Amino acid sequence: MFTQPNDLTDVQVSETVFRGWGQVVDKMAYAAVGFGSHHWFATVGSAKWFVTVDDLDARHRDLDDSRMKVRQRLSAALETARSLQQSGKSFVIAPVTNTAGSVLENVDDRFVLALYPHVCGRPGSTGRYDSQVERFEVIDRLIEIHTSTETVKGMVGVDDFSIPSRDQLNVALAETTSPWSQGPYSEPTRALLQRHAGDITTVLNRYDQLVELVKGRGGAPVVTHGEPHRGNVIFTSEGASLIDWETALLAPRERDLWSLVDEDQEVAAYYSTRSGSAIDTDVLALYRLWWDLCEISQYVAEFCNPHTHSADTRTAWQELTRYVDPTRWSDRE
Repeated sequence: MFTQPNDLTDVQVSETVFRGWGQVVDKMAYAAVGFGSHHWFATVGSAKWFVTVDDLDARHRDLDDSRMKVRQRLSAALETARSLQQSGKSFVIAPVTNTAGSVLENVDDRFVLALYPHVCGRPGSTGRYDSQVERFEVIDRLIEIHTSTETVKGMVGVDDFSIPSRDQLNVALAETTSPWSQGPYSEPTRALLQRHAGDITTVLNRYDQLVELVKGRGGAPVVTHGEPHRGNVIFTSEGASLIDWETALLAPRERDLWSLVDEDQEVAAYYSTRSGSAIDTDVLALYRLWWDLCEISQYVAEFCNPHTHSADTRTAWQELTRYVDPTRWSDRE
């Protein structure tokens, strides 16, 4: 995230690192990188660490979700990454365990912290991979992950194809006739949804049809990273390293492939040849739609609740207007 929460200070983060890992932090600096978690760079003597703090409330999947359930899902995903790393996948960047053996330490009831060793390399950025060579290198890493599923079964969660905050999106779509006043982007969001309610409903229905189609085919899921885009890869002297494992789940392999295939159609053939597994174009289509609908529903949920002007909400509004664009969906069918 680009903005440090007002109710989460550097001192709190430093104290949590000491409480969980016994590390006395000499310097703690907020890092305005990524979009989802909050990050800090920490210095302990000559060692550098990367700190990630997640807001459990921001990760609610629906109105009935609880902080405890969110924490359990996050812990399972990060434990999966750690297990993969310990099984020999050194390119999996996983958190270190605290003195109690956990990958997470509570800051308070709302925020949880994970601690990572600093990784030297060329960090990810938004947008496409720089070359096909990079994409194919990431595909090779994903194949290693997908073929390691047996090592993490029973640990990692299973993708149920649900769209986070879909219930709030449904409520919002049904309430566009009266003004909204929860914050600066509430009324613009209402107007946007009012214009495109029919298009969004059509895409939601198409997504549900694809889910039923894919479920009917069965097939064994594999362990997936979930978001292996350029922003979640660091290229080091030893090759591509995958970071941000918060979304790890057992799922169809296409969950990790659709965005790479969108960048380069040769990715599908490369993956199939190297792995011996065919790619299902219907599942690719499902995850393309899932991504768009997930972005829409989560931004709508944010703007239906109290919010203020910030770098994060400005970015969220820009992203919402980009995803609520019917011209995108003509390519998602």
